[in-house]
Amino acid sequence: MVSTRHLEDLDAASYEEYASTGHGLVLVPTGATEQHGPHMPLGVDAMLSTAVCAAVADDLDAVVAPAFRYGYKSQPRSGGGNHRVGTTSLSGQALILQTRDVVSEFFRHGIRRVVVVNGHFENYQFLYEGLDLAVREHRDDDGGPVRALLLSYWDFVDEQTLEAVFPDGFLGWDIEHGGVLETSLMLHLHPGKVDMSRAPVHPPAELTPYDVFPEDPARTPGSGCLSSPAGATAERGELLLNAVRAGIARAVSSEFGK
Repeated sequence: MVSTRHLEDLDAASYEEYASTGHGLVLVPTGATEQHGPHMPLGVDAMLSTAVCAAVADDLDAVVAPAFRYGYKSQPRSGGGNHRVGTTSLSGQALILQTRDVVSEFFRHGIRRVVVVNGHFENYQFLYEGLDLAVREHRDDDGGPVRALLLSYWDFVDEQTLEAVFPDGFLGWDIEHGGVLETSLMLHLHPGKVDMSRAPVHPPAELTPYDVFPEDPARTPGSGCLSSPAGATAERGELLLNAVRAGIARAVSSEFGK
């Protein structure tokens, strides 16, 4: 048992003792610096993935690593587009290499199990590649087999919770950027960072099933949100966090054991 769940707050000796047990588990929150409409800050994705990791860390006796605060390019059909001022992105190659290098370092420390918790839709395949490279490079280490798990936290929102949060019907994750889910979680976790008086109210974006280059800003709402956050509440955010926490804890325990 460590004195704090956040790696950046641990002293090196305590972390070394934790890693040396062979049972250490590191959770790596990943996000982006990306516009989330006029009512929320640029750092939403990393804030939320960090909070999810912190919530589940006690359940798993895990340590939470510093978050990845930059992510892959925002895309019009999932994040409003990379042309938006404030959105500050990495190339796919940079995110792959960052993931590989950071996870490899944890393996070098003696950590045998790593979970990367994704909070930015566009990151996923690049995190996948980076994790695959790190595990391939370290799977034959003398310290024993290494394993990793990659997940996006929203995939653990169950149907019952969706019905409670979206009583008028859930329209799909592809238009939830800056919408009810993220806004509700922020209202629960970081209420001082949300200004609902500036929350846009407009119909959900009508997205094409393809991408156009260069990006056409007119294809997505001017607010930057792909759906309106109207209806977001802290209470709904608490429901979402509880569902995600329970689901992730079950998944990790199932794959890695307790």
